[in-house]
Amino acid sequence: MPIPLSPGRCTGRSARRAAVTNLAVVLALTTIATLALVTVTGTAQAAGDEPAPASTAFRSMWVWDNSLTTAQDNRGTGYAAAAPQTIVDFARAHSLDRVHVAAPWVSDEGPIAAWMDETTTALHDAGFEVGVLGGDAGWLDDPSLAVTWTLDAISTRPVDYVALSLEPWTLPSWTTDQAGTVARWEATMDAVKAALPAGVRLALDAPYWLATTPAPDGGTLFDAVLERADSLAIVTFVDHADAFDGIIALSAPARAAAGAAGIPYTVGLETDTPEIAGGAPFTFYDDGADALVREAGLVQEALAGDPLFEGVAVEHYRAWRSLLGLV
Repeated sequence: MPIPLSPGRCTGRSARRAAVTNLAVVLALTTIATLALVTVTGTAQAAGDEPAPASTAFRSMWVWDNSLTTAQDNRGTGYAAAAPQTIVDFARAHSLDRVHVAAPWVSDEGPIAAWMDETTTALHDAGFEVGVLGGDAGWLDDPSLAVTWTLDAISTRPVDYVALSLEPWTLPSWTTDQAGTVARWEATMDAVKAALPAGVRLALDAPYWLATTPAPDGGTLFDAVLERADSLAIVTFVDHADAFDGIIALSAPARAAAGAAGIPYTVGLETDTPEIAGGAPFTFYDDGADALVREAGLVQEALAGDPLFEGVAVEHYRAWRSLLGLV
């Protein structure tokens, strides 16, 4: 019997980019313009593909697809290159340290469970840190759903962390009742963290603009993340590193806050289509693989002296392969 996707689709890739990113840019540009820009020298490594050397800037990636067809499992995405060993080979070729593997709802049952088991085990055995990835803003109405997803996703797999992406700013209530929505967001993150077994960390995605957005009760919205995260992906979906509206400057307040809290972080970059990203300025899709390597290299050079910086994270595996001309 097919296993339903609901409650919550658990994709974390909701149609959020356009409205959120445009708001983010407005918020960030009004606050970042006064920040001192980081001067960057040197050049990035040339782009590479298997088995050519890859940029040392890349350290992690999101994997949203699996290799199952919908005939095998209604949660299948039918992406052949998401076969476990193919993911391992790609991660190794690009010198990654960790991989976030998307887990759908009830990921401990059906054919998807076998794929999850095999993929997480193959990555772990190859020496990578492995995280299960997912989230749904609808879980804010019932945090027990987030806990159920988490425990199913961890199951008996070799999982180092849970990469949680809830995105409450995609909800209508974000504008009509932000204080209430933030409270429910915090309660959901707390419920997941409390449910984690010893040794499994909580990794949270956080768009850079949270660090410059006031919270209803004082401070910034980024504080809610910092108080709960063991590690962060500072999502900075922009297609250039330098200038006042580039990755380095836009991420600066979030990086400073993470530093003050002692939270290790990556800087997340986008490679998906402009339609998904919310526009061409927010993705490297139309800029090409060389641009991704070059700009990620500039970020790496600028932040190399920060002991909490854990490299650039790429969103996401399938789109990155497409950018490289791989099927």
